[in-house]
Amino acid sequence: MSTKSKMSSSSRQSDKDLKEQGNKYFNACKYDSAIDCYSKAITLNPGIPTYYTNRALCYIKNNKFQLAVQDSRAALERDSTLVKGHFYLGTALLELDKVDEAILHLQTAYEFTKKDPGSYYDDTISSKIRLAKKKKWNAQEEKRIQQEIDLQTYINRLILEDRDRQLASMKVDEPNEDETKVMSKIEVEADKHVAEVNALFAKVDERRSRREVPDYLCGKISFELLKDPVITPSGITYDRKDITEHLERVGHFDPVTRTKLTQDMLIPNYAMKEVVDDFISNNEWALYY
Repeated sequence: MSTKSKMSSSSRQSDKDLKEQGNKYFNACKYDSAIDCYSKAITLNPGIPTYYTNRALCYIKNNKFQLAVQDSRAALERDSTLVKGHFYLGTALLELDKVDEAILHLQTAYEFTKKDPGSYYDDTISSKIRLAKKKKWNAQEEKRIQQEIDLQTYINRLILEDRDRQLASMKVDEPNEDETKVMSKIEVEADKHVAEVNALFAKVDERRSRREVPDYLCGKISFELLKDPVITPSGITYDRKDITEHLERVGHFDPVTRTKLTQDMLIPNYAMKEVVDDFISNNEWALYY
């Protein structure tokens, strides 16, 4: 076939043909070629949101997260309920360290998934939410640790500055024995205060290590620390408040297994409650996780 014939054949491709061709390139991990096909499909029919999400996923694979954000937003402008639109947008925003907005869109994707009894539970979305929340928590932890270090440095500096002021106020070039004793006492007292401050902060060194709540202590809906854990016949543990809200607002089915579930089938998980309480007693900070 001549080059002219190939060009003519290519020009006759519909947007659906180009999308299918792009999917084949994507499955072959040829993301740039897939992007080219999706771009041509968008040019022919810019109103189809899945063309944008398909291209957004290719951009994510190529680590071009800002472009993925643009395409995901374009998809959501055309269909605000598109799970992939929110999921890819949240994923890209997370890579750009826009954590709060990323969590918002990831949770929106998760909520839309839950409302469709016919769809399967997408653990990929829940895992990404946990990752985003951990990233936010770790950023807060790093800030807290640095604040403690800065406070220790500041207090020590004040002690040493006070020592220097006291010594300077004596203005003695050749101190006698009594003056020498006074100056020595000032220095000893300053050293003692610095040591006491450092000893105090040494006690919180363990708290300076990064703190983390294990995934198994968090609910599968809110992704927060379990407060009133209950277990379903399928063996899945939820926080009572979260699963009750799901049953009342979404439907009488388990959001993970999709099997029938009603409130009277929920059983208190006392074993998990004991584990959570023990963890909190040894890690009070977890109440603010």
